[in-house]
Amino acid sequence: MTDDVIEQPAEGGTAAANAATSGTSTVVASEGAERATGNGDGGVPEPEQRGRVRRWTAWVFTRHLCFGGLVGALVLFCLSMTPSLVPRAWLFQGAVSGVSVAIGYGLGSAVSAGIRKLIKREPSPAFKRRAWWVLAGSTLVMGALFLYFGWAWQEDVRRLMEIDDLRAFEWLAIIVLTIVLAYVLLVVARLIRGATRLLIRLLDKVFPHNVTVIGSVTVVGLVVAGFLQGVLFNGMVTGMNEIYSLSDRDTSPWISQPTSELKSGSEASRVEWDTLGQKGRDFTGEGGGPTVEDIEAFTGESAMEPIRVYVGLQSADELDDRIDLALEELERTGAYERSVLVINTTTGTGWVDENVADSIEFLHGGDTAQIAMQYSFLPSWVSFLVDRTKAAETGEQLITAVVDQINEIDPDDRPQLLVFGESLGSFGTESAFTSPRNLLANVDGALLVGPTFVNPLHGKLTSERDDGSPFWRPLYRDGESFRFAVLPSDLTDETLYPAGVEWAEPRVVYLQNSSDPITYFNPALLWSEPAWLRGERGPDVSEDMMWIPVVTFWQVAADMAFSMDVPAGHGHRYGSNVVEGWVQLSAPDGWTEDDTAQLRSLIDERADERTRRKEAAG
Repeated sequence: MTDDVIEQPAEGGTAAANAATSGTSTVVASEGAERATGNGDGGVPEPEQRGRVRRWTAWVFTRHLCFGGLVGALVLFCLSMTPSLVPRAWLFQGAVSGVSVAIGYGLGSAVSAGIRKLIKREPSPAFKRRAWWVLAGSTLVMGALFLYFGWAWQEDVRRLMEIDDLRAFEWLAIIVLTIVLAYVLLVVARLIRGATRLLIRLLDKVFPHNVTVIGSVTVVGLVVAGFLQGVLFNGMVTGMNEIYSLSDRDTSPWISQPTSELKSGSEASRVEWDTLGQKGRDFTGEGGGPTVEDIEAFTGESAMEPIRVYVGLQSADELDDRIDLALEELERTGAYERSVLVINTTTGTGWVDENVADSIEFLHGGDTAQIAMQYSFLPSWVSFLVDRTKAAETGEQLITAVVDQINEIDPDDRPQLLVFGESLGSFGTESAFTSPRNLLANVDGALLVGPTFVNPLHGKLTSERDDGSPFWRPLYRDGESFRFAVLPSDLTDETLYPAGVEWAEPRVVYLQNSSDPITYFNPALLWSEPAWLRGERGPDVSEDMMWIPVVTFWQVAADMAFSMDVPAGHGHRYGSNVVEGWVQLSAPDGWTEDDTAQLRSLIDERADERTRRKEAAG
């Protein structure tokens, strides 16, 4: 942080204010007077070293505040209350506001330092007092006003997503958390600055001043970066990996080892049950997917038992070995003899969306085979940061290996090959293909849900969208092969596509909620307005949301962490909307819209039952 433009005067007089000269605070001036007259205990002079420690401690712990910094903090606090993509819980809003206040203080301090160098004169004590009174009043008025606006804006976003409003005491918690977090960040910043100044003073004794400044800033910067990366971040990742690797050994209470040889982890499988991981056991175990009886109850006809193949991270040491094991499982279970074969690229923990897996099996009466592989113990958002390459490698190698196997089968006897990926899984799926054309040439259909902002094909399709189509629902080459949907009906709404355009096969479906921060976050939010806020907006994006440099970046970044805490169809939750995706890619003959509605209802019921199971299990 930088020094003051306008110092805060001491209460009760102007002597201390007049002592504030050329970057010296009131605190420093008053403590200098103490050293001259004594410490109050008999007039014995305070030791110089002790006086330095006291001055430094007082400066670090915010007794010395920059007027310009506080102005910047107030401005960014007000702006942080503006709406973003998903509703904010009190913890979410407090974190966003606290970071924004700290950033605002830093920016305001920097501006005040620049003004000070230009003006090169100190304001009068009377002017300082008036300025501080104006700032205090403005803080009360503007703070209260934007708290009210923030409540109104949040109410609007929550109405769009049918979520209950925040309670009154939660708004109080927001204020407290904002202040505490901003204070902590300010102290940390001042500690870093103090360390830099100390190093400069030490090196000034040996080297020229310009050299010491550059060298000290560089050294402290590298130390801080190394600490953040090597200690905090890597330590956090290591700790989370250990924690989640332990939880990966757990088995959901309602899940048991499969008895059917058509499931990985059974006695007939080469993949041992204990190596599947928790999400793998959920995928293949009894109590997970639909049974033959469940499917027959829905279709009213005889059904086949679905094949589910899964290879865990601990099923083999190397990726190549896990790929070989997966191919062996496909052969063993007779997966290539089914009508439909689905390759699922999982999220970080190895999760396959139950709504997706179940709906394709109901859709085809169990005449399906599905395969998935785990590549990480970490949750998706952490995997996105540290294991993104693993997702890409696993998706590419698994899909390539299965496609090669399919190509050896007579075209008349091949199953329909579909690929699926959600969130980081969609990134892994896309990584297997070099271009949109390459994707269409190798599979019979693709369902990609909640794509990330780094997805290579999604980025290309969006950037090359047809003129006039919105960023959040792009139209690519008239929708002949690729279609994007916010609402399920977008896939077949004739008003969205040029007259006479038919949806050719193979087809690719992207489901992306217009309020999904995983899809719409971008580092460029720091300095440029996103396309999804220009022109027509998505159906659940507030009209009051605006792009604000720095603030919007932190808002949407925080949105990602809370993007699952919303109802299905908003944020990063897609629920039974995936049913329409499968229907458009692979509906059997005679399938009707009523069948789709019934399947959606069934998938919703099964999702509710899973929620009840989890709540009962604690």
